[in-house]
Amino acid sequence: MSHRFNPTSLREYDIRGVVGDTLGEDDAEAVGRSFGTFVRRAGGRRVAVGRDGRESSPALEARLIQGLVRSGCDVVRIGLGPTAMLYYAEAELDVDGGIQITGSHNPADYNGFKMVLRHNAFFGERIQALGRMAAEGDWEEGSGKVADEAVVERYVDRLLTGFDARPLRIGWDAGNGAGGPIVDRLVKRLPGEHFTLYTEVDGRFPNHHPDPTVEANLEDLKRLVREKGLDFGVALDGDADRIGAVDGEGRVVWGDQLLAILAEPVLEALPGSTIIADVKASQALFDRVAELGGKPVMWKTGHSLIKTKMKETGAPLAGEMSGHVFFAHEWYGFDDGIYAALRLIRAVSGLGRSLAALRDAMPAMVNTPELRFQVDESRKFAVVDEVLDRLERDGARVDRTDGARVSTDDGWWLLRASNTQDVLVARAEGRDGEAVERLMSQIDRQLALSGIARGPQAAH
Repeated sequence: MSHRFNPTSLREYDIRGVVGDTLGEDDAEAVGRSFGTFVRRAGGRRVAVGRDGRESSPALEARLIQGLVRSGCDVVRIGLGPTAMLYYAEAELDVDGGIQITGSHNPADYNGFKMVLRHNAFFGERIQALGRMAAEGDWEEGSGKVADEAVVERYVDRLLTGFDARPLRIGWDAGNGAGGPIVDRLVKRLPGEHFTLYTEVDGRFPNHHPDPTVEANLEDLKRLVREKGLDFGVALDGDADRIGAVDGEGRVVWGDQLLAILAEPVLEALPGSTIIADVKASQALFDRVAELGGKPVMWKTGHSLIKTKMKETGAPLAGEMSGHVFFAHEWYGFDDGIYAALRLIRAVSGLGRSLAALRDAMPAMVNTPELRFQVDESRKFAVVDEVLDRLERDGARVDRTDGARVSTDDGWWLLRASNTQDVLVARAEGRDGEAVERLMSQIDRQLALSGIARGPQAAH
């Protein structure tokens, strides 16, 4: 017995594909057999399993569990919930690893698996090794047991532990994702007034796509905040591990801006500590962390990479432009959009100014959205290397943490290869529109020298 995965499904941070095309139930069983083998060979035998609200999730769950059991692992089934609830279960229950069945913020026909082994992200080379293990059928044998464990109430209790804030009026958009039932339970217990949208789990996502980094998906939340005169609104992605926010005036507060606000109380509690953000974040964020007495660290984009860096540096807080926020201060170090929302309520309450006023106090920067364009997979990393070589010859100020981030008197620009798609990602930030235009023309010049033009926008 062996199994070959569609190679496109073995991603950097997870296993993911289109159900019935690049991912199916046989794959789910093979994930179970292989991950179960990893657990057994690491001296463990218990695995927690959770799933999101997609229509394909129950069938994938059944076969995943079959695979885990056949590898000799016992399974603790926690049922429907956000990815962070699975991370919570893995941290708190007596288990050796965990798997969440989730398509994250992808369209309804996608699904996949996010894995964690012994409290560490399971990604990169380990996912490739899992693929090789399946292809060789190099699996442990056994017959494990399956038990159900209700963790929803415990998770909600834990989310609320240490919550202290004055009553605010907040809007929540769960996007019909897996976080909805948790939000429904939370708002009953939070001080203030809370208004919710789309908390009913529906894997077809009938109202809008559950990706809060795309402004079009925040229109309903903006309307709710304006109509009800709310303090601010928060939105979650499909598996609720990412957060989006709009202030009381209905303006988007982006990932790096949220991190600048969330960092303030953390640095008050832990002076001088390290705060990590990815290479796409604004220079204003890194400057703000330094101003607050913290140690800003720029790191590679990708939730698994950031979590690993946090452990290495002992950082109490990290975040990405994509809305993944990681708290190790009073939490476990994993990304949880719902917990981040509660910390935002606490921060705004404690800082004593509205979210809009906190946003207004940030330096005015003009930045492009994340520009993503298709490029041949075989050229993806090579183009970035060519650009780096040329920049080095020209004596440019370059940070090579993740691709090329180039600082000039106008601001900065970034060019990096996506780890998960055949896409190059570019972004620029400057003092004003003209500065950004000059930065963009530098990007286009470098691309042209490598025989590439920025084509139409690629989807996430």
